[in-house]
Amino acid sequence: MSFQSFEDPAGGADHPARLAALRVRMRAEGLDAFVVPRADAHQGEYVAEADARLAWLTGFTGSAGFAIVTMDRAGVFIDGRYRTQVKSQVDLAHFTPVHWPETAPSDWLREALPAGGTAGFDPWLHTRKEIEAITRGIAGSGIELVPVPANPVDAIWSDRPAPPVGPTRAHDDALAGETSAEKRTRLAEQLRREGQAAAFLSLPDSISWLLNIRGSDVPKNPVVQSFAILADDGRLTLFADPAKFDDRVIAHLGGDVSIRPPDTLSDALLDLVDPVRIDPASAPEAAFRLLERACSVIAPAADPAILPKARKNRAELEGMRAAHRRDGVAMVRLLAWLDGQDPADLTEIDVVTKLESFRRDEGITDISFDTICGAGPNAALPHYRVTETSNRRLSAGELLLIDSGGQYADGTTDITRTLPLGEVPPEAIAPYTAVLRGMIAISRAQFPKGVAGAHLDALARQFLWSLGLDYDHGTGHGVGAALCVHEGPARISRISDLPLEPGMILSDEPGYYREGAFGIRIENLIVVAEVEAEPGRRMLGFETLTLCPIDTRLVDLAALSRDEIAWLDAYHAQVRRELVPHLDGTTRDWLDRATAPLG
Repeated sequence: MSFQSFEDPAGGADHPARLAALRVRMRAEGLDAFVVPRADAHQGEYVAEADARLAWLTGFTGSAGFAIVTMDRAGVFIDGRYRTQVKSQVDLAHFTPVHWPETAPSDWLREALPAGGTAGFDPWLHTRKEIEAITRGIAGSGIELVPVPANPVDAIWSDRPAPPVGPTRAHDDALAGETSAEKRTRLAEQLRREGQAAAFLSLPDSISWLLNIRGSDVPKNPVVQSFAILADDGRLTLFADPAKFDDRVIAHLGGDVSIRPPDTLSDALLDLVDPVRIDPASAPEAAFRLLERACSVIAPAADPAILPKARKNRAELEGMRAAHRRDGVAMVRLLAWLDGQDPADLTEIDVVTKLESFRRDEGITDISFDTICGAGPNAALPHYRVTETSNRRLSAGELLLIDSGGQYADGTTDITRTLPLGEVPPEAIAPYTAVLRGMIAISRAQFPKGVAGAHLDALARQFLWSLGLDYDHGTGHGVGAALCVHEGPARISRISDLPLEPGMILSDEPGYYREGAFGIRIENLIVVAEVEAEPGRRMLGFETLTLCPIDTRLVDLAALSRDEIAWLDAYHAQVRRELVPHLDGTTRDWLDRATAPLG
């Protein structure tokens, strides 16, 4: 059975009828508007089927966004990644795409409810930070933002799937580089230093990292859907379905971790002794409200696991390097196979399934996200997901963009390559070269301690900007170690002010998308590392983890500097050195040609 489904999850549904039913329910509850987020109670990018409310209601399946429904409007808020996709997924006679964050939800509500009114939200599906922003934005408008005790979407979703109960497994302490007890002790010491009696954790990847466990509740993300309360003595209460844990995992967790059913969480929060640490950026508004009833002091602060999780230790980095070597073998086998095929004999789905078969040979436990394999105009959709309906036959003279990754026991991968099918389209050469130069600029960057992703983002865009071009997504996201492929809080983005630290793993993926024509993205994973500097100064740079040739057929070599060519030649030499021992003769010959020096 394939890890990736090619069914259209929202296809064939009568979304206007669902919208009408929601309005009936809203009217019965006295609501003039209701906010339907993409996120679940854990604010994850990927959600279980039971939590896919936005897709169920509207048909939009992107990984970010939300809807606001009034009695005469239904706005679907999407960012730059999804502005083409949303138009093909929602019924435009009933749902209106709204450019976000350019249009804030509060501004849209002010315009949609000019006479004021009541806007409802499910407090388990929104963070305190999000609710505070909307509340500030509608101040003075007469609009009241109110939590609803029962989600009206759930009330009309008669065949809503049950919450997931995927089995949990222990994550080897040798791969983690630290036992759960050591991690909990370290975080508990931080709580005591900061005068906090306990911390509420709501991010499943933080909890899975902290307890050295992995789960199967959410496709592609090996996390255990759960909440947790960490006490200042290192003991932890885990709120998750006990059916997820067998005796071996319970033994692995140890006596200082207790498991309680999720429906006991509210009472547990009401019983806590203050001050309690809780993250306004990730914890549900409902949890804040419960703690405010129970505690006189709340300590709003970042999830205490989020930064330690981002700073990968030596064992985690070794696991990631090993996973990338195996993943590089799978990618090289795919690219060599593709070069031997007639494009007209293949479809996008053929490429996806072939790549998955090569990754299975290398031991994946899952893919790290649905493979983005777009040919021609489909490649212009940054988060395109091929379905049986959209599946396009490859064609000579087009570009093929493949963005994919694997979950291995010891690491998580994410890689994008763009390649020409047959004859190189001349109009793609300049933007491809600009994207490549931006990717190399990030890879070669050296910077002092304290520099954040926002300071580096322009390095990746500078060559596109010189052509009057840009892309509407961040340059890089954080990546987990055998965890979520999208991991906070580190990013390379114009809005990221978090200083980068050694051990943080990021993607480096500038791109360019010409709607209706082609898309370009080149992506490697990189890890922040110390580099040589003058005495008394601490400098950082990047080590590249990804091992796979970068296609040079679309490169304008005359536009590359001597240093850029030297970097590309050195990278390709590393790819050959690390992968050749694991390849057969035919694939080795292809790799030799694909990585031939340019300088």
